Formats: sequence, structure tokens, C-alpha cells
Amino acid sequence: MSRIVTIGETMALARTTEIGSLRHASGLALGIGGAESNVAIGLRRLGVDTAWLGRVGDDPLGERIARELRAEGLEVHAVVDPGAPTGLMLKERPSAASTAVHYYRRGSAGSRLAPDDIPAGWIEDADLLHVTGITPLLSDTARAAVLSAVERARAAGIPVSFDVNYRSALATAAVAGPILREIAERASLVFGGVEELALMGPDAEDALLAAGVSRVVVKRGPDGAAVRTAHGTTEAPGFRIDALDTVGAGDAFVAGFLSAVLEGLDLPDTLVRANACGAMACLVPGDWEAAPTRRELDRFLAGGGDPVRR
Repeated sequence: MSRIVTIGETMALARTTEIGSLRHASGLALGIGGAESNVAIGLRRLGVDTAWLGRVGDDPLGERIARELRAEGLEVHAVVDPGAPTGLMLKERPSAASTAVHYYRRGSAGSRLAPDDIPAGWIEDADLLHVTGITPLLSDTARAAVLSAVERARAAGIPVSFDVNYRSALATAAVAGPILREIAERASLVFGGVEELALMGPDAEDALLAAGVSRVVVKRGPDGAAVRTAHGTTEAPGFRIDALDTVGAGDAFVAGFLSAVLEGLDLPDTLVRANACGAMACLVPGDWEAAPTRRELDRFLAGGGDPVRR
């Protein structure tokens, strides 16, 4: 099996169990979530050997993260930081059609990720490195860790996948844009929404291709996605579903896309798989719980994207 490695912060996640504000919530369900680990879980469920690395606190929440990820079959490198707590995010559904996420990650163990946390050979022995634009905005050391990982991958001839995944709570667009572009220009494959790609400057898609990026994937949510290459654009429509929770859909999309790339699927089929994975992730509350297995994905596609089983 191919081996994909990824680094980033995974946090404890507490979500309300009913619709309404956190001000009046009577109960919370505890889990975990993080963009990079969401992708890793999605890949593993699709049969791809995947490893995750990050920092966690020396606390029960850090232990839960490591246990949950190992239970999903990932190779886990959880660096235990006794000097900082595991980060936390709270998720509420103020209305049936909206979701709000609140982060408590300043000074967290995950934000203290550093280049020396990444073992020798861990990246160099992989088939692909996946990173996002979240981790480099957490702190100077986390940014240095991501850049070091990317440079190590490039030096070893390992392809780099980069999902912009911009979080306005971490940095303004003016601050984030140059940081994200620096990483994107060093990647082989870049994912981003229309607005995320625009953060990196005018005509960002053309500029990234000119810088050596082989594929720029534009995520359009329910409207599907497109892939830009030096040879043109390939598009595919999305699947129409009744979304319950859209958080994590982009990560499931990336997992579906990368798994298809590793299998050598052509671009139209790759986009179909990625769009299907993104849609399926919206059918269940949680950041990664609905990421499909290969069997579930095949059943969804065989039914034309209809989630109702008959």
C-alpha cells in the first residue's frame, strides 16, 4: 500500500447534541477533530496506508486523540508535550441550517509543533506528504515545522499535497496570503476554494501552475470541483444531498482525491470520487465520522449518489 504522511494539530472536539446556542445546550458529545487527521482517517478508510504526526498535551484529551487515531488504523506519532494542554474546539448548531465552531488553541501543545518533532526518514520514506494552511498559522515554530517538512519532501523527490484551508480566526488575509502562497508554490498539488485561492493574489491558479504546481484543485462545495493543469481544466458536478453537518467535507474530498491519484484514476473519475466523499461526509454530525469506506463509497456511487438504501 502507498504511504501518505501528514502533520498538524488535532484537538478535542465537543459538540452540542441538539440544535440551538451553546448558551442553552444541555449536553455535549466529546470527540476529536483536525484537518490533517481528518484527511488521514479518510485515506485509511479507503485503503491507503497513512501516518499522522502532531503534538498533544500530557492529559486525558491528548490520550484520547492518540487512541482514536490508532483505532482508525493510522500510524500515529503523538509527541506528548508536558508543558501545554491539548487544544479544544466547541461546535454548535445555532439553527438547522448553520454550524459555528469556537477554538481554544492559543498556546496549545499542537501549536508548539517544531521541526525537530519530525523523525529522520519519516517523510523521506513516504509516497506523499500532505499539509494544510492551518498549521503554519498557529505559531512561528509550527510554520517552521511545515516548511521544513515540505523542503525535506522536495529534496527527497516526494510529492507534496497542500490544502489552503484558510482560517480567518488565525490570521488576517493580508498576513496569511504570503505564508500560504510560499507553501503552495512548493507543492505538487494544491487544493482550495475560490476565495482561498484568491488570498494568494490575482490569477493565483495561473501563477501556481507557472511556479511548478502540477494540479490546482478548486473546491466548489455542492457545485462540485475543477482541476487546472498546464493542459486545461477538468470539471465535475457535485452530488445533491440534504447536508446535516458540512464541517470536514473538504477534508473528505481531499482524501477521496488523493486516494484516486495514488490508484492512477483519470481526472474525471478522480473528481467523481472526491465529490462523493465530500458529500457523504455531510450526512452525519462530526468532522470525520462519515468519511466512507471503500464499500460505502461504491454503494453510494452505484446508487447515483442517492444516500437512501432500498
